[in-house]
Amino acid sequence: MKKVPLYSRSRRPGDSAGPAADGGVEAAPPAGGGSGLRRLIAPLVRHERRLWLVGVAILAGAFWFFNPAASSGPVLTMKQIDAAMRQSIEEKPLVSPASRAYDAIIPSVVRVLGLMTEGDDGKDDGESRERGVGTGVVIIDNGTILTNLHVVGNAKRIRVTFFDGSESDAVLVSAQPENDLAVLRARTIPDDLEAATMRSTGDLSPGDHVIAVGFPFGIGPSASAGVVSGLKRQFRSPDGKQMLSNLIQFDAAANPGNSGGPLVTMDGEVVGIVTAILNPNRQRVFVGIGFAVPIENAAAAAGMPPF
Repeated sequence: MKKVPLYSRSRRPGDSAGPAADGGVEAAPPAGGGSGLRRLIAPLVRHERRLWLVGVAILAGAFWFFNPAASSGPVLTMKQIDAAMRQSIEEKPLVSPASRAYDAIIPSVVRVLGLMTEGDDGKDDGESRERGVGTGVVIIDNGTILTNLHVVGNAKRIRVTFFDGSESDAVLVSAQPENDLAVLRARTIPDDLEAATMRSTGDLSPGDHVIAVGFPFGIGPSASAGVVSGLKRQFRSPDGKQMLSNLIQFDAAANPGNSGGPLVTMDGEVVGIVTAILNPNRQRVFVGIGFAVPIENAAAAAGMPPF
């Protein structure tokens, strides 16, 4: 049997007393003194909302009257509540999303040195003999590290420094020149080495907040915050020899030394590997435009399955 839809009894002033305009069925009056009963309950129906409010007020009053614990304390004003909240925040300030993201990623960030000679330790009579200084991020806890190929490509020896300060030689496992990516494997690793969490860029949008973590000019680890400025960008190297495509554009400060470091969401997840900065004056300093290789490309370079 088909169920008859129910409609509100209320009508707009001036509506006719006939069938509802929307096709609803109006119930027939009950036999006998139905009209007198309707006259009695009609005022209750018209003031139904007011009656509900009165009922709620009575119940609330009864609760406070018969519950001494609830009614014994003073009633706080909005000014007092605001002051209490301000005091709580001053005593224990809220941690910024960028700070939480940094804390999540930093155990997986490493400093990468590309050394000029096999026996070089990076220093010679106080002068650095490093070929490249960059950053890397641990993606597998067996010591597998992602970085930029231009940091280690022509190095004779590679050294990495982990979050706990320990150092190790590393070897180049594989390279993806078209995306300026290199995969390293550290020979010795800390016992508690943590791999970064990677996240697909499928839902990444311009305006999303990100941080870049690395060793700009060898200083660090350092964090800079910004937003995603655009997607699917292209960048040609200053010498014009290489074109990179499908890049994430961001405005978090990046400088030489940030290369190979992670671009991280506010959840502490890696969405890209910092690879280049754009400066119209062809100087190697940041002017507000940085590029990162999407993590999907970077994971493929390491032989990891796509998201």
